[in-house]
Amino acid sequence: MKQPRRTSRPLPLLMIPLRRCGSHALRLRLNASPSFHSPYPLHIVDFMPLVPMYGDLSDDSTYRQMVEDVVGLQQASMVKWPGVEFHADEIFNALQDEPRSVHRIVWELLQRSAEAHGASVAMDKSLDSVQYAHELMDLFPDMRFLNVVRDPRAQVASMNRAIIHDFDTTLNAQAWVKAHTAGRALALHYPERVLTVRYEDFLSDQEHTLRRICHFIGIEFLPQMLDIAASQEAQELSRMSALWESNCFAPLPANKDKFKTQLQLHEIEAIESLAWEHMQYYGYECMTEAQAPHPTPAELAQCQQESERRRGEAWEQLLRSAPGDYAARRVRADYLARVRQRLQSAIALEAGAAAMP
Repeated sequence: MKQPRRTSRPLPLLMIPLRRCGSHALRLRLNASPSFHSPYPLHIVDFMPLVPMYGDLSDDSTYRQMVEDVVGLQQASMVKWPGVEFHADEIFNALQDEPRSVHRIVWELLQRSAEAHGASVAMDKSLDSVQYAHELMDLFPDMRFLNVVRDPRAQVASMNRAIIHDFDTTLNAQAWVKAHTAGRALALHYPERVLTVRYEDFLSDQEHTLRRICHFIGIEFLPQMLDIAASQEAQELSRMSALWESNCFAPLPANKDKFKTQLQLHEIEAIESLAWEHMQYYGYECMTEAQAPHPTPAELAQCQQESERRRGEAWEQLLRSAPGDYAARRVRADYLARVRQRLQSAIALEAGAAAMP
């Protein structure tokens, strides 16, 4: 039976524009409010290359399959969403007469999860979805964005050690510039829909930053947001992956300069040269002349090749040092690979049938 359309849903909020910006620190603290709900993100950006392979979403069977696959992606997440269980047929029936989009499916899951927890705000921490901001605004006229800016040198140093990013300073610096170009443009064009906060300002005064965010999304600031040690979610997350070990502790302002020992001077200059204009805009001072030449296509290709080699080594190291973390990440990666293989097989069968006399 078709579900009646609900007139009032939790406010949709997307955090943007790039991971390793301190996003978990903010999400976990805001989650201390019963009015706020942000489960571990689906990072639908990893699913997006598959979307064109589905074909015509106006076909019910095609869209139903996409709904089933997105629900499956949520179930394959390395961090389970508490207290909810989704059924693809129910989600499809609720959405079949609305604009058809993978983003609409994702946000239906998020908003249902928020409703199940009695929250008035649903946030997706899939920061890379900044690429799809305009589509999201078309789907959700009340969509808001939390634009989290971090010193590119510190963020790139963090990205360099994360298996979810490249293992190369130049490539990650380029990703930083691309992401923050998109985030900054969004904030300039839609100032009433975007709140920009600097992670360094959060480090120096957590309460002020959290109060600004709460005011922006219309919820009350609660003192327990500052007591991260009392967060069960933070404690559990910190034990799941080396990338999240620090999430159960108060952030250390001194760590904002840790990049100085993690990066070589020529790497710092490369970052500053690529990100100079954004650094000036957001108030970050350069350490170098920021005159490093921009990389050539050949240099970038070499960077990519070396990054992929180091990525393979990182997976092997993760398997040896943290088999639980490795297994949880592989479940999701393997799920996406199976969906891709099924879609490719279906396309090949259809092409073969069309070629038959």
